[in-house]
Amino acid sequence: MSKNAIATRPEPRDLRHKVGDAILGLVLRIPASSEHQVELPEVRARALGRSAARQASLMAGSLALPPGFLGWLTVLPELVGVWKLQAQMVSDIAAVYGKNATLGREQMIYCLFKHVSAQLFRDVVVQVGERYLVQTATLGFMQSAARLLGVKVTQRIIGKSASRLVPLIGAVGVSAYAYFDTTQVAKTAINLFSHEITLEADLAD
Repeated sequence: MSKNAIATRPEPRDLRHKVGDAILGLVLRIPASSEHQVELPEVRARALGRSAARQASLMAGSLALPPGFLGWLTVLPELVGVWKLQAQMVSDIAAVYGKNATLGREQMIYCLFKHVSAQLFRDVVVQVGERYLVQTATLGFMQSAARLLGVKVTQRIIGKSASRLVPLIGAVGVSAYAYFDTTQVAKTAINLFSHEITLEADLAD
């Protein structure tokens, strides 16, 4: 690896701040869904998951093709693009289970990033028997969670940085991870929305 290649890497601190800001902006805006509640929601939900995983894989792999400095410029667009696809998928899965009307930022960030840091959301979405209790999260918590996730995601990016300098190999790896990551998000969403969900605000009322 050349010194020039190393010099073109973004500073980890700058990248993690940008990643954290992107995560916060993403979960504060819940996308609308054109899906409707169906009799067999799990079948439709799994189909939505597979479709989103293929799209995420194609998008991430394409953006990871440019070598060297150009490849690094695509890191954040790649992440944001995949997350937007995943957020739409979560909204669509909630819709087929008839729960998109109560889909909030707490459920969205839980579905998108539980597999990244389950510990972070242990007090936000809690399974109680056969139902889930969703606690109201303050904006401060969301900001803090986004920053912590930004750090974790950036560490993963830096850890796999060498592969991005080899265009074809890097693109294949990024594509495969995007597919796997999206299937994990779909799995979390299906598990959540297939159960009864109680919002903290409803308990207060």
